[in-house]
Amino acid sequence: MSAPVAVAARLGGGARRRPLAFLILLWTALAAVLTFLTLPIIAIFVDTTPAELISSLGQPEAREALWLSLRTSVAALAIIVIFGTPAAYLLATRDFRGRELVTTLIELPLVLPPAAAGIGLLAAFGPQGILGEALADAGVDIALTTAAVVVALTFVAAPFYLRQAQAAFAAVDPTLVDAARTLGASEARAFARVAIPNAGPGISAGLALAWGRALGEFGATLMFAGSFAGVTQTVPLAIFSEFTRDFPAALALSAVLVAVSAALLLSVKLLGRSPLLGGAYSHV
Repeated sequence: MSAPVAVAARLGGGARRRPLAFLILLWTALAAVLTFLTLPIIAIFVDTTPAELISSLGQPEAREALWLSLRTSVAALAIIVIFGTPAAYLLATRDFRGRELVTTLIELPLVLPPAAAGIGLLAAFGPQGILGEALADAGVDIALTTAAVVVALTFVAAPFYLRQAQAAFAAVDPTLVDAARTLGASEARAFARVAIPNAGPGISAGLALAWGRALGEFGATLMFAGSFAGVTQTVPLAIFSEFTRDFPAALALSAVLVAVSAALLLSVKLLGRSPLLGGAYSHV
């Protein structure tokens, strides 16, 4: 018997002798991971009664924070989609000098500490920032306003959409776009009528992920916009504010964020498997 065959025989024999031990190891690892990641989430819903949660959500501060989070996150998403979709298409379909650098800069906010992101926004758009004087001359005041919340959410959430949309456009069969061009469609029309529909699952996934990130943003918003009830206090900031004063209220707001995040993640899964969107990106 040759050496490779002998080694294979020994490995195979060991695998047959100890299949149960390895299977137990796999399930134990999964159980540990699942417990660690889900226990804090479950605790949010079991640490107080439903009546207390509903009562806390009825408070004016909680309603204001929820409404502000919804308005600002939708506004941020609109900006991200309008500018991010063509930008992602360009990065996915054009090879130009410095493309990798551009992609790296766009993805940098993904790993940037929230406090650093807030300081950066202040240094760029604050009263003493790079664009502060120009904005002041134009009568535009961003810092510590609701507009600052939108800017902060856009900054931290845009890379999630851009990264997913770029991958989605890159996965589109280029012959489909070429066929549309051959039939007389302009590049813009082929982009709108062929590329976007075929990249639909990836774009939808990126949209949901960006929305979830925007709803959960805390650090950059606090540094750049502050935490003023009804003006800049989003749900994460309200949770922090209520933490020491009204713990059930903090739990209620946290439960809302968990429910919304779960719904967004589920929508990504369902859209990825939808035959109407080609069933792509089902692994997201």
